[in-house]
Amino acid sequence: MNRFIGDRQFYRRVLLITVPIMIQTGITNLVNFLDNIMVGRVGTEQMSGVAIVNQLIFIFYLCLFGGFAGAGIFTAQFYGKGDNEGIRYTIRYKLILGAVILAVTTAILVLKSDTLIGMFLQGESGSGDAVATFNYAKDYLSVMMWELPAFALTQICFNTLRECSETVVPMKAGLVAVFLNLCLNYLLIYGNFGFPVLGVRGAAIATVIARYVELLIAVIWALTHLDRCPYLIGLFGSFKLPAELFKKIFLTGTPLLINEFLWSSGVAVMAQSYSLRGLSVVAAYNILGVINNVFNVVFFAMGDAVAIIVGQHLGAGNLKKAREEDTKIIAFSVMIATVVAIIVWSAAPLFPKLYNTNDEVKRLATEFLKMQALFLPQMAFLHTTYFTLRSGGKTLITFLFDSFFMWTVNVPLVYCLSRFTDIYVIHIFMFIQMAEWIKCLIGFILVKKGTWMNNIVSSERS
Repeated sequence: MNRFIGDRQFYRRVLLITVPIMIQTGITNLVNFLDNIMVGRVGTEQMSGVAIVNQLIFIFYLCLFGGFAGAGIFTAQFYGKGDNEGIRYTIRYKLILGAVILAVTTAILVLKSDTLIGMFLQGESGSGDAVATFNYAKDYLSVMMWELPAFALTQICFNTLRECSETVVPMKAGLVAVFLNLCLNYLLIYGNFGFPVLGVRGAAIATVIARYVELLIAVIWALTHLDRCPYLIGLFGSFKLPAELFKKIFLTGTPLLINEFLWSSGVAVMAQSYSLRGLSVVAAYNILGVINNVFNVVFFAMGDAVAIIVGQHLGAGNLKKAREEDTKIIAFSVMIATVVAIIVWSAAPLFPKLYNTNDEVKRLATEFLKMQALFLPQMAFLHTTYFTLRSGGKTLITFLFDSFFMWTVNVPLVYCLSRFTDIYVIHIFMFIQMAEWIKCLIGFILVKKGTWMNNIVSSERS
C-alpha cells in the first residue's frame, strides 16, 4: 500500500499545488454553471445556441492548451533546473504559437460559422426552434470573438506561473474575474438596475470584460513581483529563441497541439452525433457538460499536479522520485473521483430543475449525469495517466493514446450508432464510455513500463 499512499509531506505538497488550481477552476466552472443557468432560464433555444458556440470555441481553447503544454513541459523542467533564460525562451515560443492559433481560429469562425453552427441543428432542420437557436448562436459568437485574444494571453501567463510553482496568483485573478462575470451577467442578461436586456449577447459581453480584467490582474502582479518572476527580466529585450531549442519544443509540442485539436474536434463530432436525436438532447448534453465541469476540477487539478511535480523531478534528474510520486497522485485522483461520483449520482435529479426548460430535457439531463457518474473514476485514471506520459516529453505516445483512440474508436462508434441504429441516446453514451476500458488497459501498461521517465533539458541549449 505504500506504493499508492504517500506521507503527510507528500499530500501537503500535492495540495499546495492543486488546491489553488481547484479553487480557481472550481469557482470558474461554478460561475460558468450559474452563467449557463442564467441563460437557460431565458429559454431552451438560447441555452442551446450558447452551448453550440461554446463547443466550437472549446476547440480553440484545447488547441492553446495542447500547444502551450509542449512548451510547458520545458518550462517546468527549466524551473526545476533553475534556468531562467530557458524559461524566457519557452514564453517567447508560447507567444508566437498563440498568435498563429488565434489567427487561424479567427479566420475559420468568420468564414465558416454558419456551416459549423448548422451542423448541430440537423436533427430539427427547418423547425422554428432550430432557426431561433441558430440566430442566438450567431449573436453570441459575434461578441465572443473578442474574448479569444485575451484568453490566449491569459493562458500564457497562468500556465507559466503554475509551471514555476506560482499557483495562487492565477487563482486570485480567476476569482476576481468569475465574480465580475457573474455580476455582469445579472445586469446584462436580464437588464437589472437600469441596464438593457441583452440576453445571450449580454452573457457574451460579460465574459469578454471579465477575461480582460483577469489578464490585467495577472500581468500587473507579475511585473510588480520580478523577484519571484526573474525570468520576466529581459523577456522582451529580444525575441531570441535558439534554433535547436525551438526545434525540440516544436517536435515535442506539435503532437500535443495536433492531439488536442483532434481530441476536441472529436468531442465536437460526438456532440454533433448526439444532436441528431433532437434539440432536447443538445440542451441536456449541455447541462451534463456544465455540471461535469464543476465536479471534475479535482482530477483535472491532479493532472496539473502530475505535470508540475513529476516534471520538476524529471528536470532535476530524480527519476525514481518521479515514478513514486506519480503512482501516488494517480491513486489519490481515482480515490477522490470515486467520492465525487457518489455525489454526482445522488444529486443528478436536482441540477436540471434549475433550468427553465421542458421535462424531456430535464429527464435526459438526469440520465446523462447518472451515467457519467459511473465512469468518473475511470476518467480520473485516464486523465492522470495522460499527464504522466506527457510529463517526460513522450508526446507522440500521448497522441496515439488520446486523439488516435478518439478517432479510431470513439468517433466511428458514436457516428454509426447515432445514424444507423435506433439505440437510445443514453445507451449510446454508455457504450462510448465502456469503449475506453481498452484505453485504460493501454494507459496502465505504458505507465508501468516507465518509458515516459525522461529528462529533456539535461543537455546544453544551443
